[in-house]
Amino acid sequence: MFGLIPKDEQYFVMFREMSHNIVVGAELLKDMLDNFTDPAQSQRKIKDIEHKGDTITHDIIKKLNKSFITPFDREDIYALSGALDDILDLIDACAARIVMYNVEKPTPESKELGFLILKACQTIDKTVALLGGKLEPISAYCIEVNALENEADRVSREAISRLFDEEKDPIQLIKWKEIYETLETATDKCEDAANILESVVVKNA
Repeated sequence: MFGLIPKDEQYFVMFREMSHNIVVGAELLKDMLDNFTDPAQSQRKIKDIEHKGDTITHDIIKKLNKSFITPFDREDIYALSGALDDILDLIDACAARIVMYNVEKPTPESKELGFLILKACQTIDKTVALLGGKLEPISAYCIEVNALENEADRVSREAISRLFDEEKDPIQLIKWKEIYETLETATDKCEDAANILESVVVKNA
């Protein structure tokens, strides 16, 4: 299908820019959790990346509104741009909560979730890079993102269960429960993007 319709390579360029930007945000979040030397500064850097992502999303939608012919379904372009933007919004939300709740020290589980978010974002980046070319490998990458989301769900569930067993301070329990859930939701958003990318493969097979 991609060979039968005019290609507007600019869409693929913008999606790649967006996915690269998401990886940068995920790297900053992982570094924030692993090193934790200046969480407020880390959060500001992530916010800048999130703003850049908003700009790219806006540019894609603006281009979509002016385009008569698109390289794949308009609704998929719109859905994919929104799903990629959501990933970065959740990364920003994770960092914001860590700063807002005055976290003294990240837990091992939060660091593991940060690692899984980065791996999922890197896989999404590899998947987006295939748009406009051979689509067959996309399905394997989508399966990888699903597996990473399942692992993040397991880590989050076990972390929250441990909180209720061991944490005596109800305020700390509430804070960390929300942080874990927000971190896990970031991988949910990666899975949403992967599902849209897989739909593009099916439609254009």
